[in-house]
Amino acid sequence: MDLTEFNDIAPFNDEETAAALSRLANHPNTSWISRFIFPDKPASFLAELLRSIKTVDDFQHIVMSKAIEWVISTTMKDFSYDGIENIKKLNSRYLAMSNHRDIILDPAIMQVILMRNGLEPTEICVGDNLLKQKSVELLIRSNRMIKVIRGISARELYLSSQQLSKYIRESITSGHSSVWIAQRQGRTKDGMDTTEQGLLKMLDMSGTKDFVENFKEIQIVPISMSYEYEPCDIMKAREMLISRTQKYVKRELEDLESIIMGIKQQKGNVHMHIDTPITEEEIIEASMCDKNDRYQKMRYAVDRRVIQGYKLWKTNYMAFDWVNNTTKYADHYDKVDMESFKAYIAGQLKLVETTLDHKELKDILLHIYSNPVLNKENFV
Repeated sequence: MDLTEFNDIAPFNDEETAAALSRLANHPNTSWISRFIFPDKPASFLAELLRSIKTVDDFQHIVMSKAIEWVISTTMKDFSYDGIENIKKLNSRYLAMSNHRDIILDPAIMQVILMRNGLEPTEICVGDNLLKQKSVELLIRSNRMIKVIRGISARELYLSSQQLSKYIRESITSGHSSVWIAQRQGRTKDGMDTTEQGLLKMLDMSGTKDFVENFKEIQIVPISMSYEYEPCDIMKAREMLISRTQKYVKRELEDLESIIMGIKQQKGNVHMHIDTPITEEEIIEASMCDKNDRYQKMRYAVDRRVIQGYKLWKTNYMAFDWVNNTTKYADHYDKVDMESFKAYIAGQLKLVETTLDHKELKDILLHIYSNPVLNKENFV
């Protein structure tokens, strides 16, 4: 695959990665990161490792997989996954379309699971809002990240979408790489996992065949990430509350803060479900609809798989009963569980400035946890 026309958005190649990692080795934060990931090694271990890496594959297997395995072992009570056989059965590249609960961990965890099972990692679509710091850009683009350009004019966005769509399609159909993409721009902040219709239109833009063949050849595999304790839950609730009365403006480096919080926060139980690919029959059914309705039908097919594959935890059932003043799901938890959850919610609320309406904030926070139950009920 000739990547020349995609230089602005494509991940770094081996040579670019080696150069980027050598620069990162000199970053002042490298030593304390090394102590976390490799606690039994000298503080200089990671820097020496980064200078020795010559390929993208080496970086993923030697450094990134170790880093994410560390996150799994230290911030999760139990991690589980299922459906890996659905990828092993595929005879071609695919587009992993996932719900989006954490900026970095959702795709990173999938890469670890692929590598655990001897499968090749995917490339990952990431918004360029995360690349404002040069060191972060060097790290991310060395890690199979495709740059998704945002915050541009409508004309520029159209051209950028064409380029991204073409890159994803050619990566998959040429056998260059599978790709991970979130089902919507930005993280789910209200617990309602829904696919953006515009995303499906964007993917179809680069197709040169009919609707059915265009979607068949990119082979969409829905992915569901389920966290018992939602990464950055209180930050999401705060943003939603402020957005109700004014345009929310992110602080400088707020996205980086969210990445760090998402990594460090205790997440309880975590599960990843890999569903079967969207079928030809589902695509044909969508193609029979008129204009935008066909994308709506495709969206519904992805949403149904993501929501049905989502694993509900005690936190979800407790929040649902709490919000709705019911005991409908009381068989999923006990009094001690509820007391612990109430203490957790109270603790999270204390992290937010008192000038905000904490009653409204609490309601938003609880709905982050209760809405996945509502989703399940609606898709039964």
